Amino acid sequence: MLVLGVGGMDTLPSPVPTYLREGIRYLHSDRVRRCVRSAYLRSMPYLSRVSRRVALPPALSVRYLDRTLGAIRALRPSLPAVAVLPSVHRSEGYAGVHHGRAAAVRAITSWAASNGVPLLDLADIVGDHVLSGQGNPDGIHWGWQAHEQVGKAFAELIGPLLD
Repeated sequence: MLVLGVGGMDTLPSPVPTYLREGIRYLHSDRVRRCVRSAYLRSMPYLSRVSRRVALPPALSVRYLDRTLGAIRALRPSLPAVAVLPSVHRSEGYAGVHHGRAAAVRAITSWAASNGVPLLDLADIVGDHVLSGQGNPDGIHWGWQAHEQVGKAFAELIGPLLD
């Protein structure tokens, strides 16, 4: 079974290019590194509201999904595949903004339909859990109950494909 996942992090606001954000860890002075990281984290809620950039544009998500599925099917044509749609969040660090999700859902849904890949919509399963504050206090990560619900939904989706 091949499970192709597009994480919610891919659809989150990313007003600062990834290479710059990830490069903060390489700043040499501990003091400078802490100051830059602190300024970055303080600015993120504002930048998330005004920027339309996402961590991974939907077209790239689809390109990567397509290449991965194509490579796997070249080796194992009969291997069943499923994919997931990104979850939702209520993170204060991103000001609750998730403007990239809708476009990603449209693109991935279209891709999945054209490739015969069944989808699991994580937002349908864990949305109430996350948005009501039952998950992790960071507003992004799920609690145990949501993990259990996703596991059961995967079992229902995957079960018939394995017979």
